[in-house]
Amino acid sequence: MRQCSPSAKRGSKILDTRPDVETVRSYTQAALDVIATERLSPEQARWVVGETLDGFREHVNPGFLEYRKSVTRGGLDAAVEWADSGPSTFVDVNGREYIDCLGGFGIFNVGHRHPKVIAAVRAQLGRMALHSQDLLDPLRAMLAKAVSLLTPGALQYSFFCNSGTEAVEGALKLARAYDPAKQTILGATKGFHGKSFGSLSVSAKAAFRRPFGSMLPSVEHVPFNDLPELRRRLHTLSAVGEDVAAVILEPIQGEGGVNVPDDDYLPGVRALCDEYGALFILDEVQTGMGRTGKMFACEHWGVWPDVLCLGKAFGGGVMPAAAVVATEPVFSRLFDNPFLHTTTFGGNPLACAAALAAINVTVEENLPTRAASMGEYMFAGLREAVRGYEDIVVDVRGKGLMLALEFPDDQTGFAVAKAMFERGVLVAGTLVNARVIRVEPPLVIRQDQAERVFEVLRESLEALRRSTKTVP
Repeated sequence: MRQCSPSAKRGSKILDTRPDVETVRSYTQAALDVIATERLSPEQARWVVGETLDGFREHVNPGFLEYRKSVTRGGLDAAVEWADSGPSTFVDVNGREYIDCLGGFGIFNVGHRHPKVIAAVRAQLGRMALHSQDLLDPLRAMLAKAVSLLTPGALQYSFFCNSGTEAVEGALKLARAYDPAKQTILGATKGFHGKSFGSLSVSAKAAFRRPFGSMLPSVEHVPFNDLPELRRRLHTLSAVGEDVAAVILEPIQGEGGVNVPDDDYLPGVRALCDEYGALFILDEVQTGMGRTGKMFACEHWGVWPDVLCLGKAFGGGVMPAAAVVATEPVFSRLFDNPFLHTTTFGGNPLACAAALAAINVTVEENLPTRAASMGEYMFAGLREAVRGYEDIVVDVRGKGLMLALEFPDDQTGFAVAKAMFERGVLVAGTLVNARVIRVEPPLVIRQDQAERVFEVLRESLEALRRSTKTVP
């Protein structure tokens, strides 16, 4: 809150913008008191909802209230999340429980607040939250070794950061540093890799790119799942002396609509990269850590990248954590000067503790295998739930517990997501293809919860059909 000085001239355009520090202290203390409250009273819940709506409208971005209109519902009826209530569920400030089939866009693979991840972070927090930056930090070394043991192929060295976007930025820099004579990067249509300038440059949704003008130079796109076109572009660029430094792909496009490639596609891309001397970067920020039924989606096709990007579930659903992992020849460009690419908070002790625990849980509980079996179960259940509604649902697809429903248009997808949310199941659309809503629950979702998801989907489709029939 800003107040004008009493001495400010009436009508003056120059105002005293000194903060009212007592108001700041009082307001932040009220927020801290709410944070410390385990169960909110009805009055506290109303205060939280009101402050949330006002804060988004006046200080965060009012556009989110429109974008999330399926959950805001207007006024004090808005759904404001408050606490996890189980590995696959959460509650809003009024205590209503929801089955999480969005999974934070894929961050809750091991479930919400897994005890082993929480314990690791708490133990590290009790010892040291952040490192000095100058001494050697042990957890970063341990996590890097664990990642090397976990990842396929010859991937060996890791750079840790805070988000998948940052991991992609690091991958692009490594690709161009590997052979400075090669600068061109090839991405894929409908691909999504983040929204910083580098990651946005290799992403493919015009609406995200156009407002910001020119992207990184020497970045081009080819159709996803089209080997002949990729070969033609590699050949043409080589012929004119613009050799490709790297091809970057998601093994399964997430925000593009959960697009699963043909079985020969990724092996074909690997072969073409080898033929033309280009690095192969796989963005497994969303598909990695067991989501698709393998530890990494590339394992479905027996393909190993030169550079791998990890994020989202890498931090165990507790801490922001991400990594760019590369083979020794690629990563060695940073050996002579490790300060060429750095980050203040990446690889901090809390994030490393969470990531180590997440890896341990994923392996110990065999979550990739569980994702494969539950994925088959949920895929069949979703297919059965939409039977008879083929005029509404265009397709059901996916791999493991990375599933999706496609509708004829954006409005239908939104209406189904809204109806499901009103019945206690959270799903959401994909960012590049709004006709598609994702179904990405934690890998630990129970069978009875999955059954409820199927039931809610069918109820929502039936409600949509009835409402459409009543429109004159």
